[in-house]
Amino acid sequence: MSSAPAPSAPPAGMPVVFEAIVKRQALSATYNRGEVTLAPHIVYTKHGELYVDATTLDRDGKPPREVKIGAFKIAGLGSLRITPRRFEPSELFDPAEARYAGVTLLAIDR
Repeated sequence: MSSAPAPSAPPAGMPVVFEAIVKRQALSATYNRGEVTLAPHIVYTKHGELYVDATTLDRDGKPPREVKIGAFKIAGLGSLRITPRRFEPSELFDPAEARYAGVTLLAIDR
């Protein structure tokens, strides 16, 4: 008989991510040894881990080549902080996507 793994404690940045989604304010973080500014749209679980899907507003001070929704493992985002920069929900974001069904913790109001 196997038992399910015990849930791990939520990452320290969770309250910051939730606040940024509710207030529609960008997040600044360290990701893959670079600085990113993200517009977070939804927090969900996948394989027992917490993720935030967001558009990247800039990476190391430069805008992205193309606008897209990226998935970021919250545990991999360091030095998370809310910025004063506000954002509008991306047209690319669809909270009704099947991958979010039953696993969404918080999503942006559209």
